[in-house]
Amino acid sequence: MTLQRINSGRGHWYKIDGQRVDGVTTLIRDGLPKPALMYWSARTVAEYVADNLDVVAGMAGMDRESIVAALKEVPWTLRDAAAAKGTEVHTYAERLARGEEVDVPEHIAGYVESAVAFLDDYQIETIRVEAAVGSRRWRYAGTADLIAAITLPDGRRCRAVLDYKTSASGVWPDVSLQLAAYRNAEVYLDAGGRERPMSELDLSETAYAVWLRSDGYDVYPVQVGEHVFKTFRHMAYVARRTRKDGPMAGWLGSALPPVAREEITR
Repeated sequence: MTLQRINSGRGHWYKIDGQRVDGVTTLIRDGLPKPALMYWSARTVAEYVADNLDVVAGMAGMDRESIVAALKEVPWTLRDAAAAKGTEVHTYAERLARGEEVDVPEHIAGYVESAVAFLDDYQIETIRVEAAVGSRRWRYAGTADLIAAITLPDGRRCRAVLDYKTSASGVWPDVSLQLAAYRNAEVYLDAGGRERPMSELDLSETAYAVWLRSDGYDVYPVQVGEHVFKTFRHMAYVARRTRKDGPMAGWLGSALPPVAREEITR
């Protein structure tokens, strides 16, 4: 048996030795608090109302439940649109890293031009694109956008794991957890789908996050050493323990029967 990535509709999941394992981004999503998300959601709805007063006024004939249902979907509609654009940009960036020629849709042309500039400026030599990686010991798997040889601004050449980010808010520190999980995995799948040891890639102790924008790009060095990987493992532990069907679900017992008042005062 081996590491497997199974594509299913718009998503994917992983198996190692025939058993399903957690995905890296799922563990980070479930285990890392994101207080900023609450404020973003509230601001997004408020901005939508302020910018679309005519639409909101047109809801006057709807019942309260329908109005609430419509407005609460606003953040997720915007999120899904941004995710779709990010996926599209990733797809073209991956094809470019493989050396393919591409015809680029106008609405993401700036992002793709930024990807081309990055690949040229950093003299990227692709080792693996969309590389599935996994850990038997820690029971997780994920997909690295790019594993490549890269020339740094100081002239040093190294091999590293890289991840593209396209969100308007830029690169967040939790990318270190994601890239540490990829960098410290034990195996990866080569171009032929065969499982290989990560150690043979001789990867740098630093990974890189590449923020692609329509007007350029930035490259951020990311720490992925043992101290960061240990933090990822702690966070994965929390994610697994606090799931609805996880151990914590059994920690709260059933309500106790009421106690008669005369028993309390006796």
